[in-house]
Amino acid sequence: MARKSVVNRQTRRSELVTRHAVRRAGLKRLVAHPDTEPAGRQDAVRRLARLPRDSSPVRLRSRDQIDGRPRGVLTRFGLSRVRFRELALRGELPGIRKASR
Repeated sequence: MARKSVVNRQTRRSELVTRHAVRRAGLKRLVAHPDTEPAGRQDAVRRLARLPRDSSPVRLRSRDQIDGRPRGVLTRFGLSRVRFRELALRGELPGIRKASR
């Protein structure tokens, strides 16, 4: 089980990412576009650097939705491998069964 503070930090980061996504995408498009003049590109890079660090989607970490475990998360289910196995063996995940049965 992850600490509450770590899980809360992750939710704050995801909110920041969604809040600044449009602005960040526009600035990145300006920087990458070949027709942008150097002064405009430099200004876009400066404005991009002024955005909060946590608004970058790279800083997000996939976590287990139930207990917040950061490692071994199965994206399709949003669960860690440990929690997935636990729920699957109890029969709480519809359509999931052991391959050896």
